[in-house]
Amino acid sequence: MHPSRQRLTLLAASTAAAVVAGTVGAVVASAAAVGCRVDYQVTNSWQGGFGANVTITNLGEQVNGWALTWSYAAGQQVAQAWNATVTQSGAQVTARNVDYNGVLDTFGTASFGFNASWTSSNPAPASFALNGVTCTGAPATDGPTTPPPTTPPPATAPPTTPPPTTPPPTTPPPTTPPAGAKQMEDLDRGLISVRAGSGNLVSWRLLGTETSGVSFNLYRGSTRINASPITGATSYLDSGAAAGSAYTVRAVVGGAEQAASAPALQFGNGYLDVPLQVPAGGTTPSGESYTYSANDASVGDLNGDGTYEIVLKWDPSNAKDNSQSGYTGNVYVDAYTLTGTRLWRIDLGRNIRAGAHYTQFQVYDYDGDGRAEVAMKTADGTRSGTGQLIGSSSADYRNSGGYVLSGPEYLTMFNGQTGAILSTVNYDPPRGTVSSWGDSYGNRVDRFLAGTAYLDGQRPSLIMARGYYTRAVIAAWDFRNGALTKRWTFDSNSSGNGAAAGQGNHQLSVADVDADGRQEIVYGAATIDDNGRLLYSTGNGHGDAMHVGDLDPGRAGLEVFKVDEDASKPSSWFADARTGQILWSTPASGDNGRGVSADIWAGSPGAESWSASVSGLANTRGQNVGRKPSSMNFLAWWDGDPVRELLDGTKIDKYGTGGETRLLTGDQVASNNGTKSTPALSGDILGDWREEVIWRTTDSRALRIYSTPTPTSTRIHTLMHDPQYRVAIAWQNTAYNQPPHPGFFIGDGMASPPTPNIYLR
Repeated sequence: MHPSRQRLTLLAASTAAAVVAGTVGAVVASAAAVGCRVDYQVTNSWQGGFGANVTITNLGEQVNGWALTWSYAAGQQVAQAWNATVTQSGAQVTARNVDYNGVLDTFGTASFGFNASWTSSNPAPASFALNGVTCTGAPATDGPTTPPPTTPPPATAPPTTPPPTTPPPTTPPPTTPPAGAKQMEDLDRGLISVRAGSGNLVSWRLLGTETSGVSFNLYRGSTRINASPITGATSYLDSGAAAGSAYTVRAVVGGAEQAASAPALQFGNGYLDVPLQVPAGGTTPSGESYTYSANDASVGDLNGDGTYEIVLKWDPSNAKDNSQSGYTGNVYVDAYTLTGTRLWRIDLGRNIRAGAHYTQFQVYDYDGDGRAEVAMKTADGTRSGTGQLIGSSSADYRNSGGYVLSGPEYLTMFNGQTGAILSTVNYDPPRGTVSSWGDSYGNRVDRFLAGTAYLDGQRPSLIMARGYYTRAVIAAWDFRNGALTKRWTFDSNSSGNGAAAGQGNHQLSVADVDADGRQEIVYGAATIDDNGRLLYSTGNGHGDAMHVGDLDPGRAGLEVFKVDEDASKPSSWFADARTGQILWSTPASGDNGRGVSADIWAGSPGAESWSASVSGLANTRGQNVGRKPSSMNFLAWWDGDPVRELLDGTKIDKYGTGGETRLLTGDQVASNNGTKSTPALSGDILGDWREEVIWRTTDSRALRIYSTPTPTSTRIHTLMHDPQYRVAIAWQNTAYNQPPHPGFFIGDGMASPPTPNIYLR
């Protein structure tokens, strides 16, 4: 067993095992009386300091209020704690509950964490006492229900400087969230000012928890500029205002004006630049030089202040498709504030190959502490944002073709604020025999997908997957109390799951297709239920593009539009997302590589669908209603009406029966991912419900965020408080990027949008 995951059982008179710098250890405390169990885990260490998580399990009668005591033998000093109040007098440490975790039922648990200092050594406590009763616990084998990894997980080397401390949550999670409510981010107004002709379009978020009764007052400096409270769309065209004018907005609730928002971000030229720090290039073992370009991005509230930060992947110029041999440079992942401050950089190391199918990163608040985490596949040589090393720095598993087909594979959850390692487990599924995934040289074994889903209907889970051409395996993980734990694994090789083999896409989608309050994984032509069981398979096979949403508002539920590359199957099809029933399809025509579905034209109700291998534009019944658009890539709500626009390359167009009208051409920017021509990210990340587009500048020295300068009369809650749309932003960077869709219809003749059933963290 590797020392970094060693779990030690302490008996009454035993001496605690030393936990040395650079290792991660766990201790189960036992002494004189049965009544409680304590799991004490050092989660990371650095020179002179360490972080720890402690979990108490009550084995006796209900406890109303608790105090856990222990002693340190080597002068360790607790510096900061969360989810408990921790005090220390000499060697004696006392941790007391906070208001939301004081009641422990029989077999109930409470967890807290802290950072502490150490000097010459760091031995673990010999025993613990809960409310004065020494914890004897149970044998360590009675502990976790999920067995530890069967191969050694990584050691964590001490960084050169201590990682920043992690403060406790500012507010406790609700003990009884509203029925069916999902945990979402506690966002600020996202106020922006976009230069629009001789004025400024100022827009802000209507939060998902706000009723239609809330109105707003907008201030330029100290002057209110609206004659009466704004009750319609959350945007205002301040005609004739000077460029650079300062704005704040205040909600009005029950006639009372609330506190002012943060000042508006200024989009003086129609965009906001976020400065980047371009990594230095390098040379491969075969002598090939490479440089770096900014690639896919995601957003999350990494520090809990209500404002989004950007998480960005850097791709080397020699990134490869899995079908291509050759060495690649390392993959880097950075975090930036919107003002360009870099928070951290993660180096995935030489044992993670660069390319669209290898690194799918997820940014989401998985543990509900109000701050987003960052998850991705890691390997020996990965170094965290605080300098911690995973595994061996000298390990090199690349073969002569540049593929990584041996060596350990890990899944790591990183602290979004610091980039520090929070939890590392073995990647599921393991590669096993390379040829069992469809070929022997390494193309299909390393096709990875990732997502985030509300599988329990309330809190988000991490989805990591491998394979789709043949075998398909999807693993669901929960991140709670500082640790990743397996929820379930779906394997098309398992009994009853064979219909899912070969049905995966180059991306996935997540939606509550059966309207039970819990989200499913739409993996392409097969859908996996929230419990990890196969819901259905259409059998139509693999494809390159897919859209899931309320595409036909005239029928109940959600729909799926998908294109296929199997020459014996329909080239495209439109189906009921709950059952997989095909509502219409187009004849087989070989590999149909592109397809889009959205309401882009008010001339027919609901979404229009089109694809590369099919002529014309199809309505919700599959009938040809007109000219096919000139692009079939991404989408954006950009102008003032609820009909969606066409986003392709570095431009946005408005569809028309006679041709497109150009609405935006990006200035000195570039799209990503070769012929896929996708933005770094597109979504409703600022302002009102319309979508921003983020492209890299041509020199990758900045991310350029564009937002619409056009007024609207449509009022919709921020789309980031719609659970389906929010998780779509999280999975957008996966493999062949696809645009997000909410769980309700936005388009011509739309009904009043539903108020999200959410609670904020």
